[in-house]
Amino acid sequence: MYECDVRRTASLGVRVEGLAKRYGEVDALAGVDLEVPAGKVLGLLGHNGAGKTTMLRILTTLALPTRGRAWVAGHDVVAEAQRVRELIGMAGQQAAVDDLLSARLNLELIGRLYHLPRRTARERAAELLERVDLAGVADRLVKTFSGGMRRRLDLAASLVANPPVVFLDEPTTGLDPHARNELWALLRDHVKGGATLVLTTQYLDEADRLADTIVVLDRGAVVARGAPAELKQRYGGERIGVTLSRAADAMLARGVLAMFADGGAIDADGCQLAAAVRPATRLVDVMRALDAEGIEVLDVRRRDTTLDDVFLALTSSARQVAA
Repeated sequence: MYECDVRRTASLGVRVEGLAKRYGEVDALAGVDLEVPAGKVLGLLGHNGAGKTTMLRILTTLALPTRGRAWVAGHDVVAEAQRVRELIGMAGQQAAVDDLLSARLNLELIGRLYHLPRRTARERAAELLERVDLAGVADRLVKTFSGGMRRRLDLAASLVANPPVVFLDEPTTGLDPHARNELWALLRDHVKGGATLVLTTQYLDEADRLADTIVVLDRGAVVARGAPAELKQRYGGERIGVTLSRAADAMLARGVLAMFADGGAIDADGCQLAAAVRPATRLVDVMRALDAEGIEVLDVRRRDTTLDDVFLALTSSARQVAA
């Protein structure tokens, strides 16, 4: 690696070049390139099986790539695996906390494993227990915790040592809205301190609110990347939403919206339908077409593009091409 390349790698939180992972005949990752600067958040999106968790497993030294290279905090994840482990925090999809210890002792133990002084580990544990709303149950055994409480504790554990790079695999699954908001605030504070955050999530509003850059994976390959606003502008298009009086009319209404659609999928959920439409489509024309078919509607409106729209458009297109 050239000297200038070494300096650039050292300045990045995460760097990936041609990363691939093959399991038998299946390509879990198919040559992925990406960079995440220090102090930024990357959101990895994709269907189950798209390669998100495989990517995190390689970056956290839990799996070896079939080919390609990756660096975390300037260190090669294969050649310098031990050093990488010292510099990262990780919370997987399943909480990895000790049921037979209290919440407080779990965090203090993590701190000591990172070689924090005993007092520092104790203070950091108390601070994080307060931030994740577990201070009142800090001395209870974790085996008595609910799933959501265990999840919050596991996320706190990933931050005990103030790691410069943090990997979170679907961090807020199972959390209520209040707990999610508290966690988002905690993560933003950590990133403000210069840390890099890489997260996978099924909640696209979470990616929209947290991520500086989003990478969409499909079948192990990158199908899009960019800032949330950029992706919404590039792939969202002009959208119209329809609310029906009767869910039984949904199939017929889909056919009507197809006449105005701009080539993308028509989303339907009960009485709610939405579609990207051709530019300058008039609401009155859509209403007249629905009325001509005898479809009773409660509302027809233009609506803002969301990351859900972008995600569906990108992954649907990729699967049609693959087919």
